[in-house]
Amino acid sequence: MLGPDGELLHASHSARRLLTGPGGGPAGVPHWLRRAHLGLPAAGARPGTVRYTDPVAGPVEAHPSPRPDGSTVWWFVLPDGCAGLLPGPAGGGPCDWELLTRLSGLLLSSLNVDRILETAARQAALHLADAAVLLAPGAGRTLHLVTCLRGGDPVHVQLRADPAEVPGLAEALQGFPPVPSRWIDPGAVPRWLVPAGLDRGGPVLVTPLPGHGVPAGALVLLRAPGGGPFGSEEEVFARLFAARAGAAVSAAVMYSEQAAVTDLLMRELLPPRLEHLSGVDFAGGYRASVDRDRIGGDFYDVHPAADPDGETLALLGDVSGKGLEAAVMTGKVRNTLHALLPLADDHGRVLNLLNRALLTSHHTRFASLVLASVRREGERVRVRLSAAGHPAPIVVRADGRVTESTTLGSIVGVLPEVVTRTDTVLLEPGEACVLYSDGITEAKGGPTGREQFGEHRLRQALAQCAGMPAEAIVERVQMLTAQWLREGRHDDMAVMVIAAPPRGHLAVTGGRQGNAA
Repeated sequence: MLGPDGELLHASHSARRLLTGPGGGPAGVPHWLRRAHLGLPAAGARPGTVRYTDPVAGPVEAHPSPRPDGSTVWWFVLPDGCAGLLPGPAGGGPCDWELLTRLSGLLLSSLNVDRILETAARQAALHLADAAVLLAPGAGRTLHLVTCLRGGDPVHVQLRADPAEVPGLAEALQGFPPVPSRWIDPGAVPRWLVPAGLDRGGPVLVTPLPGHGVPAGALVLLRAPGGGPFGSEEEVFARLFAARAGAAVSAAVMYSEQAAVTDLLMRELLPPRLEHLSGVDFAGGYRASVDRDRIGGDFYDVHPAADPDGETLALLGDVSGKGLEAAVMTGKVRNTLHALLPLADDHGRVLNLLNRALLTSHHTRFASLVLASVRREGERVRVRLSAAGHPAPIVVRADGRVTESTTLGSIVGVLPEVVTRTDTVLLEPGEACVLYSDGITEAKGGPTGREQFGEHRLRQALAQCAGMPAEAIVERVQMLTAQWLREGRHDDMAVMVIAAPPRGHLAVTGGRQGNAA
């Protein structure tokens, strides 16, 4: 019985066993029951049934019966056969809720599967038995075990064995309810399940590790020969501990799987590593708008020529937006351009085919980019540039002069047709062509924190990079923009440098790595 303000006025013995546990409100009233009580409709309205899932007893129905004095009698209905699973009073016994809460905190302190299994095995051996074995679900007959003796360190074991040799173990690994310990013959337990240093023949308890919708493994508790049997309250406490361990293991497994999938997909979206290719130096740098992200809407690529005398296709672009959605669109643009490589000699045709692909997509994003066809001609490097709604590349001459390419064109993914004007640039030894995204020039910072880095500052910075290697130019631009930004917000930033090696470097026809003379 609860008073008008949710205070506990009276509870039967069975109700107290249900209400006793972590997360209680005033006077031991669980938060879920107190919320339901305070949310009862006004007098005269018919209250509804409240449903709650207990970690051990399962689904519980709570039926309120309001009384004239403002108090309410709550009746609890449990599934058949579950009343005996309710814990007894807390306070130092086998069902010590304070201990269980502390153990739950230890289990949830990591997202590393092996570390959680080790923690669970160590704590189970310390508080529940003389030894503990945790089995993670494996493939085929290969089992992954983590064993631990009381006071010892966990040990990982990989072995081929049949769980059906242990009564109730195969079922536990599939998520079925545990077999009572009194039904398990200690003499039937195989040697491979007993940790080294513990004699076989003591009481054994097997319980599943319930995960998030799928079994997370099984927990086996073992006592030395002559040890007392597991009592009913100890079995309940073991199930509670296993439920928390299973939830922690399951969460860590899902996190690991998602991280692996994300890493696999991200590999195709990350900018490539650039190097000396076909007698030309390439270098690139990228910084996402959010520092913790590795991908975004800016991108660059370099596709080697199919034959020694062909042109290497380099490109740098910017997809509208930021974050994962922009990165997915970036991947589509890069894959489409890769498929159009056989047509790379005709920049206009490539850009229009890409434009059609974006217009027929369900995405509403657009892109700007620069195509650069690069060929080594003796000591010089010829670069054909075609911009589509993108800032024109900047050419850094050997004497420090900085010029801008005359290429320009319309954006991709908006208009029915892309119009572009191609410009050809000849790079003498030691000269470079710099492709960049507007995230560089629009980076806001400086003394006021609101001023853009701007094209003028970029030109000044590049004028000081005359004769520098391609990698050094990229690092210089990234360093200056980072200093300008400080801790301010910014868009995705990408920069790529195409440079003619200085005199004294041998041209490598069709090779990937240059050789110093």
